[in-house]
Amino acid sequence: MSDRPQALVLLSGGLDSMVCAGLAREAGFSVLALTIDYNQRHRVELEAARTIAAMLADRHIVLPLDLTAFGGSALTSDLAVPKEGLGDGIPITYVPARNTVFLSLALAWAEAAGARDLFVGVNALDYSGYPDCRPEFIAAFEELANKATKAGVEGDRFTVHAPLLHMTKADIAREAARLGLDAGLSHSCYDPAPDGSACGLCDACRLRAKGFEDAGLTDPTGYLSS
Repeated sequence: MSDRPQALVLLSGGLDSMVCAGLAREAGFSVLALTIDYNQRHRVELEAARTIAAMLADRHIVLPLDLTAFGGSALTSDLAVPKEGLGDGIPITYVPARNTVFLSLALAWAEAAGARDLFVGVNALDYSGYPDCRPEFIAAFEELANKATKAGVEGDRFTVHAPLLHMTKADIAREAARLGLDAGLSHSCYDPAPDGSACGLCDACRLRAKGFEDAGLTDPTGYLSS
């Protein structure tokens, strides 16, 4: 095991989580990567997470947690993924309390492993309006982490890092390039084709494509539509 301090990184397989893991490594951390297999519609992202973890993580756990038992989202049920473009309000691709659940699991592994830094790739600018991607949520979860754990109440405090929080998608695309990461290994589409090709029309695809365009970079994603 590396003698660097450990950081627990939530790694979905998307571009944001890839850049987040890259930034954790750049900051000098040994990366423990946690991927949640929640039986999501876009399961191709799990393979992307494994590929990314092989490059950036010192240890990787893919934890099964079947959220289709709850439903309530187009990503965990038969509800259609919207393809009409970004709208107002919280979209049906929101998975109820997902980041709260995932960060809680990350916190549990972090405490067990002796890691006190958690990294999550949430973004509050170019995003789909999810309530668990806001600065208020990150601050509240950090406070919770330090009240709900043995380490926290004994003064060995946790820090929740959200380095992409105030970045645009263009900023994130540029960071991937600066870090020397192959963005083509990441996956963002919510409704990919059976061969893994991105649909090009869901919110995630639209935001990703616009980010690369605004950054003046070539988008390595293979889209079915544009």
